[in-house]
Amino acid sequence: MSSSAMETEAPDLVCHLDNVPGMVDALSSVRWKRNQDALVELSEHGMVLIVEETGCLQAKVYLKRELFILYEYNAEGRPRFGLGLGLFIDCLNTFCVQGIASVVEIRYPGPDMQLLLKSVDSPDAFVYADIRTRIPDTISWDYNFEPAGTVPTRFQSAVLKEAIDDLEWPGSSIQILLNPDPPSVTFRGEGHGDLQIDLSYRTSTDLLMAFQCDHRVSHRYKYKFLSATTSNIPSSVLKDNRGSKMTIGRDGMLKIQHLVSVAKPSVHHPQNNFGAQNQTSRIAYIEFYVKPEESDGPIDNA
Repeated sequence: MSSSAMETEAPDLVCHLDNVPGMVDALSSVRWKRNQDALVELSEHGMVLIVEETGCLQAKVYLKRELFILYEYNAEGRPRFGLGLGLFIDCLNTFCVQGIASVVEIRYPGPDMQLLLKSVDSPDAFVYADIRTRIPDTISWDYNFEPAGTVPTRFQSAVLKEAIDDLEWPGSSIQILLNPDPPSVTFRGEGHGDLQIDLSYRTSTDLLMAFQCDHRVSHRYKYKFLSATTSNIPSSVLKDNRGSKMTIGRDGMLKIQHLVSVAKPSVHHPQNNFGAQNQTSRIAYIEFYVKPEESDGPIDNA
């Protein structure tokens, strides 16, 4: 297909992205296995990419329109399509040339309902990618997250990742306990042995950046699902130290949030049509939802 055919289409979306590595970091954060499908939803507010596992783990990447230097949306409603997450990331990586700031155009749909990507400002090369999309097989489960009287507990991102990494026991469950007195978070793993990590808000304020809990809360989660929430956090998030938030909602639903910068400092683009030069707004929001394990009996809170 020639590039002229692309220009004659009237797509639902045309957007330009100037920080491809930042986008790759955001998408890679929710990739927890090699072959993984994703659902993409488009709207006038931006894109949402959703991945999930067996109805127990769901992740969403929110890519607001402010992340793009151009965002033209022409559709009615909110188009949705499925694609291979790994393929999408690999295609974006082909546009990453070290030392060269490349702007990538993303267009949907193409003549055969493809997602089309091409370089638009490279003086030396023209890069083009064509990703086949499909009608989603299933509808994402409704996570129905409702707060349960607690505010998010905020960790340094590196601390949360290290705590979960240290809890690895094959086939184990992880108990998360929030205790208002003394204010603390406890992670307890059981497997070939027992391991417990206690983070006190009073004595470790550099680890717990914020904590408030009005009653004792305790739930268990499968380690493989809990691990997926931090296993692929990009190094940029750990260095930025914006913090990661953990909240336990009603019925034990666990929500973990990360922020990934998609800003490209010190670059001005005249075609920016809605103020993307405000670098503080160029943040990708990533949310993980993990359902708790069903308990056969009372949880040991000793």
